[in-house]
Amino acid sequence: MFSGTDKVALALVIIGALNWLLVGVLKFDLVAAIFGGATSILSRIIYTLVGLAGIWTISLFVRPRTENANRS
Repeated sequence: MFSGTDKVALALVIIGALNWLLVGVLKFDLVAAIFGGATSILSRIIYTLVGLAGIWTISLFVRPRTENANRS
């Protein structure tokens, strides 16, 4: 169904979505709080990875879906 890369990308997108939920509702950026501010190199790496994961997951919409042969 999903490759390992797909699962990692989806997990990062979910983390990013939850972080944006916190920003929108509570004005709290969890990534920035954990990694030393929004402009720290670690935060920027996390933001970049989440963004790349978002781009990767676009492929889930355009990839042909294959059915598992074991399913009824």
